Amino acid sequence: MDLKQIHELIKIINKSNIGEISIEDKDGKVTIKQKEEPVVNVTTAPAHQVYTTAAPAVTAAPVAVDAAPAPAAATPKTDNLITVKSPMIGTFYRRPSPDKPILADVGTEIAPGKVLCIIEAMKLFNEIESEVKGTIVKVLVEDASPVEYDQPLFLVEPA
Repeated sequence: MDLKQIHELIKIINKSNIGEISIEDKDGKVTIKQKEEPVVNVTTAPAHQVYTTAAPAVTAAPVAVDAAPAPAAATPKTDNLITVKSPMIGTFYRRPSPDKPILADVGTEIAPGKVLCIIEAMKLFNEIESEVKGTIVKVLVEDASPVEYDQPLFLVEPA
């Protein structure tokens, strides 16, 4: 496991009720324990060496939505827009595979249950479905880019 994967695991543990998790692979073993205080201990043991790192809990900073003015005809009222957020940490994909069409784009009519995107997490491809009915007015994430838990993905004008 590399440091980036360990940091992702720390974030997942901090946002969950899991008290401890251990993962072992060919490079070593990682154990992450959650204490009463928001501190996570990470211990790795590759090649007979032991590294212990105490890392403070990672809190997600609010993600600012680009508020740059655009032509009035292209920008709907932002007062009533619904933000579709990521339910997990992973890699955001707009299509189910490279040779397939985009699942949801600006102007796409959506309804509850319609697949909007795919988020890959730990080699699992999770279909993210809409919970609202409306029209997508803005895609906030680039294809094949990493996303955090609760990160805004789409702006939807409710129907």
